[in-house]
Amino acid sequence: MIGYNETIEEFLAQHSADVEEAVRKAAAAEIMPRFRQLAEDEIDQKNGPHDLVTDADRLAEQYLTEALGALLPGSVVVGEEAVHANPASYDAIRGDAPVWIIDPVDGTRQFVHGDTGFCTLVALAHRGVLLASWTYAPALDQLATAIRGQGAFLDGERLYSGVPEPGRDLEVATSHPDYTTDEQKHALLGLWTDGVRPRACGSAGLEYLAVARGELDATAFSWEAAWDHAAGLLLVEEAGGAHLTRAGEPFRITGGNDLPFTTARDAATARRVRELLSGAA
Repeated sequence: MIGYNETIEEFLAQHSADVEEAVRKAAAAEIMPRFRQLAEDEIDQKNGPHDLVTDADRLAEQYLTEALGALLPGSVVVGEEAVHANPASYDAIRGDAPVWIIDPVDGTRQFVHGDTGFCTLVALAHRGVLLASWTYAPALDQLATAIRGQGAFLDGERLYSGVPEPGRDLEVATSHPDYTTDEQKHALLGLWTDGVRPRACGSAGLEYLAVARGELDATAFSWEAAWDHAAGLLLVEEAGGAHLTRAGEPFRITGGNDLPFTTARDAATARRVRELLSGAA
């Protein structure tokens, strides 16, 4: 646990492995035993047929809330399922306390359908600044981590996002149309142009990991929920990438962003996608 005079940076230096262990244990205890074993009464809809929640989501978030709160006394948790139950709890992201941002099962639809493309996302932030992140794909046994200023890693190996190959179409993962307004749909249409190959996104966390690995050139997302973006944004930044809103500003986890926004392998690609989303190209 953090000491009375210990800084968050010192906490991370000493306890990042403990956070990793908590993430792995939550998945082992609450997620993987239910993978491809879900009963109908363990699956619910939140805001429609594409917005699912399962017992694995709820119980893994509860596990992580207790474990991470114990590791860092005085911290607060903003978790997807807790915010669904109490939307006001999201305001903690803009508070003064260190905040754990949790998506217990990112890609619940894939999880429900028995697809391995889901992950657990955890980020630690303070006053709107992302400090550390953990992206764990338990069905693939892959763990990506990042600490601000110290790089991004996948299973202990350094990640470099690199730059797109000259002359090749940019591959961009985009928001599902069900989660976009008419204005955002119009902005995203800017990607349907020569030199760009847009496709529908899967788990946001795994799309961010693909950008950090240099396997995907960019994302173009139209929603702000911090639990979907926080871990991946820092992972991409620390791998050498960049992110921009349509206003040309970095995405803020505290909200108020001009959407859609892009996260890309490098700054030049981020600017290119941003121009297409803004109709400036």
